[in-house]
Amino acid sequence: MRIVVLEGDETGQELLEEALRVLDPAVVGLPLQFERYDLRLTTRRRTANRVVREAADALRRWGFGIKAATITPDDPGDVGSPNALLREWIEATVILRVGRRIPGVRPVTGVVAPIAVVRMAVGDAYNAREWREGTGADEVARRTTTITRRHCRDVAEFAFRYAAQRGAKVFGGPKYTVSPVYEGMLKEEMDAAAARHPEVPYDPQLIDAVFALLLQSTGEALVIPALNRDGDTLSDLVMQMFGSIAGAESVVLSLDPQGGPRVVLTEAPHGTAPRLFGRNVANPMAMILAGAALLAYLPHPAAEAASRAVYDAVSEAVQAGVRTVDLGGEASTSEFTDEVIRRVRSRAVGWRPTG
Repeated sequence: MRIVVLEGDETGQELLEEALRVLDPAVVGLPLQFERYDLRLTTRRRTANRVVREAADALRRWGFGIKAATITPDDPGDVGSPNALLREWIEATVILRVGRRIPGVRPVTGVVAPIAVVRMAVGDAYNAREWREGTGADEVARRTTTITRRHCRDVAEFAFRYAAQRGAKVFGGPKYTVSPVYEGMLKEEMDAAAARHPEVPYDPQLIDAVFALLLQSTGEALVIPALNRDGDTLSDLVMQMFGSIAGAESVVLSLDPQGGPRVVLTEAPHGTAPRLFGRNVANPMAMILAGAALLAYLPHPAAEAASRAVYDAVSEAVQAGVRTVDLGGEASTSEFTDEVIRRVRSRAVGWRPTG
């Protein structure tokens, strides 16, 4: 099984290498091969983003990838965001981020069960056409944003299937009362998905109410479908509700017409952390969890067990007090990864292929 590895910048690349140590076939017991693409800012500039296109083509060809954090330059005339380009070129429609408890880390309010944000991957405010007209106090800024029914349908259907698999409630939605034509399209598809999945509890709420009600969480498992811009903001809040952005991974999905995964690209939700670069102190947890998430989608009989072994090893390592500085511990980046690897190996005996 071939995994497309998208290399990144600064600490993002360092943490990717830690995740790849965990994904080593000798550790997880799976026949994995890695095909690497250099997505550092210098390479993207030198190739005028050709390397990003090549990486996207490889993802479409092989179906599975893991990506390091990369730098997006501020200048709009520069090479832009590789994330936005990749999502467009692999025809992604869904980004899944799941906030969950980190052992020993105190969450905000009463959150206990996981909260999943199912975010629209493209369209909306991102890559929208913007312009200004007029001068002085009469100057007007305009923006043209678009969403498609297919993207709305994918987000809604994925949310209900994900909730059904995990015994969660689908909660939230767009501000359809203010925008019945634009944002109302997602609400229509959520209602239609609810009719197709009557076994899933469904509690539609306006997006502003979602933010308020999350801070009064009763601890139940939630799945929240959201437009691109809303989902971006909402997922940052959900991660911090659990005490740290380190405990969650991001899964970008391109779905086939039946709703199954056609391309799966996993990554950490954090950035390149330049002030931590080269110090061996950054927390590799989210990047390791990105690897664990990727394993769960692989078409191999032992892949699900391998994925669970990595998830459990991360949780147990933190529970045992092996934590990086950001979580109140003293472990270095590599020491935390070493402990995860040790625990994965100890769990792998029951399912490791022989011979």
